[in-house]
Amino acid sequence: MKVTPSTRRQFVKTAATAITAFSILPRHVLGGPRFVPPSEKVNVAVVGVGGRGTQNLKALLDLADVQVIAVADPAEKYGLDDFYYKGFGGRLPAMALTEKHYAAKTPNFRCAGYEDFRVMLEKEKAIDAVLCGTPDHLHASVSIRAMRAGKHVYCEKPLTHNLWEARTVARVAEETGVATQTGNQGHSTPGIRETVELVRAGAIGAVREVHAWVGTKRWNPALTTKPEGAPPVPAGLNWDLWLGPREPRPFHPAYFPVAWRDFWTFGGSSMGDFGCHDLDAVTWAFDLPAPSRIEAMSVGPTDAEIAPHGAQIIFDFPAREGKPLPRIIWHDGGLRPPAPPELGSFRLPSRGVMFLGDKGVIQCDGAGGAPRVFPESLRAALVKPAPTLKRSRGHHRDWIDACKGGDPASSHFGYGARLTEIALLGVLAQRLGKPIEWDSAALQAKGLPEAEKIIRGTYRAGWEIAGT
Repeated sequence: MKVTPSTRRQFVKTAATAITAFSILPRHVLGGPRFVPPSEKVNVAVVGVGGRGTQNLKALLDLADVQVIAVADPAEKYGLDDFYYKGFGGRLPAMALTEKHYAAKTPNFRCAGYEDFRVMLEKEKAIDAVLCGTPDHLHASVSIRAMRAGKHVYCEKPLTHNLWEARTVARVAEETGVATQTGNQGHSTPGIRETVELVRAGAIGAVREVHAWVGTKRWNPALTTKPEGAPPVPAGLNWDLWLGPREPRPFHPAYFPVAWRDFWTFGGSSMGDFGCHDLDAVTWAFDLPAPSRIEAMSVGPTDAEIAPHGAQIIFDFPAREGKPLPRIIWHDGGLRPPAPPELGSFRLPSRGVMFLGDKGVIQCDGAGGAPRVFPESLRAALVKPAPTLKRSRGHHRDWIDACKGGDPASSHFGYGARLTEIALLGVLAQRLGKPIEWDSAALQAKGLPEAEKIIRGTYRAGWEIAGT
């Protein structure tokens, strides 16, 4: 082909047009939905910036390739000094914290703030990923809506408030292909990996029983049911929006902030709070299926509204290939297991996990603590197994890497939903006050029709789970 001045001019014009078009097209158009190039920052929005949500926000601010561009919370600002979080929660403190962090490098940076996360998702088109740190009853609503919008999602534990939601969130995650992570941070410690590797290597022989315990207390120890009265709603709090899918009820400080965990409508007792942390190692080590039988004993007053002060919950699992899986016994509210003789003078901590094998015992602190092998004679002779599990770069770091096309985070929603189901079956047994024979395939407690409302939940008009 002969190149003439006119064809050369046409080529330059066409090339310039293409370069200009390329430079102004947003990355999600160039790479398709959910595309974040490895060299670019991930734009993250945080929904729910109370105590735990703010801790998550701070973890994201520590990552150089993350830009927090928006937060959403129905509360403007409230104090947390009466709780272990301390400081302040709400969107105004979160926005100020974010803008202060980025001020040195981006003096004019502004973090967008929204009362309603749904409005935020509609308006903030640059969001790549969403971190959900709301109370439990909103986890599924936020996560599914964000995934359906093509956003990568990190959601605090428990992943959902009911069993049907857990199945649905896992399905939507698989359908959308977004990067996900459940907020059970202990899953990313070296300790939990060492524990799983020791158990799988047979360091203590066949494991027959696993105990997990937390020394928790109710936030509202004097209540025996839901609170009475209708105190004024604090300034700056959209109480109706905080309730979300729940039927309207009067505001009360027994619910907000933090203490909502005491109530079945919003939380799931200590089991719902800590189960995804302290049942994680055994679930991972044995790749546990759903339990076949669950029985709970509650300690202290409880009813259809409020959780007990403590509980002991027993989980039995179906045999796999003719071999039994270990029984799990959960203790909370100050209850704990007896110390086996293999521990000698070692005193059990106030929170922990213990694997009882036919050769010895592994004990570790809760939320991914490092393993301790007993008796001492077994520990002295132990040859540490070679690592078989990929080590984590950090719980939030792994999620961000997955958002950029890296390996899935190890507590992705497929795993997190299964772990959450086990914990929620413990909650279900407490609420029913009866042993449960569980039909996992049918998502049904056999012979207990009254369980259906708890298993599947109820949603007020306008808050039905989106896209299901």
